[in-house]
Amino acid sequence: MAWIILLCSGVFEVAGVVGFARISHGQRASGIALATVAFGCGLALLHVAMQSIPMAVAYSVFTGIGAVGSTLIGIVFWGDSMRPQRLAWLAGVIVAVVGLKLSL
Repeated sequence: MAWIILLCSGVFEVAGVVGFARISHGQRASGIALATVAFGCGLALLHVAMQSIPMAVAYSVFTGIGAVGSTLIGIVFWGDSMRPQRLAWLAGVIVAVVGLKLSL
């Protein structure tokens, strides 16, 4: 159950970054509201997950989900670069996160 909670916290992390993107694209009020709520929920769920998962692993997975999710959202919705090098490093983050999960 802690891993599902951690996954949800990472999704909220991505939503918070989308809130920042909305702010930078001129949607200030909705962006601030989304970022505040999403980051708050994400950190609260991270706290819950850390009751069962070691802190270093939980935080690394949390930030990995945020990095991968934010990059994919940027590619899909905002036309960010899909250069092969960038995708390779993104795959490296995914492998590292899965490795942390398997190392427990």
